[in-house]
Amino acid sequence: MSKIETLDAAPSAPSTAPDHGISFGEALRVWARVAALSFGGPAGQIAVMHRIIVEEKRWIGETRFLHALNYCTLLPGPEAQQLAVYIGWLLHKTKGGLVAGTLFVLPGLVAIMALSWIYAIFGNVGSVQALFFGLKAAVLAIVLEAVLRIGRRSLRNGVMIGLAAAAFLALALFQAPFPLVILVAGLIGYIGGRAGWSAFQVGGGHGKAGGKQVADIDSALGEGIPAHARP
Repeated sequence: MSKIETLDAAPSAPSTAPDHGISFGEALRVWARVAALSFGGPAGQIAVMHRIIVEEKRWIGETRFLHALNYCTLLPGPEAQQLAVYIGWLLHKTKGGLVAGTLFVLPGLVAIMALSWIYAIFGNVGSVQALFFGLKAAVLAIVLEAVLRIGRRSLRNGVMIGLAAAAFLALALFQAPFPLVILVAGLIGYIGGRAGWSAFQVGGGHGKAGGKQVADIDSALGEGIPAHARP
């Protein structure tokens, strides 16, 4: 056998490219963009992440995004950053999670430092006070729009809307402990699902629940679990 034939017969080196086809460089640019546009606290940050990662890039589907958001909300700490770390880890393992989590807070860190210096030096100037007053109004509008955007996708029927309203009243009017509200809501959902009530049958992500919603099967990551995320 000739040398050329031997080389042709040798097995090719395994590809290191991710199965989903999203390069780490592209992810780096997208996470930087998400971070730069994430204003308005967790609600605004989650809405921006959903618009770019799910709707625009279609890296993950609607159901996977909402499930991950639910789990991150239960964890202590900032759920928006935890969600970014989780998605980054799903796509590119540990380095993806580290990059997504670091870039997610970096623009905010720089901005808050700059605004702190401005307020500390010129805080008593009327124009600076007016600037911060305007920022408060704009941030409130961003948060309200983000809450409506996420709510329209999460609350798909009257029962879910009722549970959300009851949870809000329990937290706002009765100062109920957050873990208790979550526990009761989860228990109601578990009972409703076991009983087979249609309002609690949210599906598994195989179809589109709305004109612009992305099914998991139609996303780059698909419905499967990446090898590095399997137990």
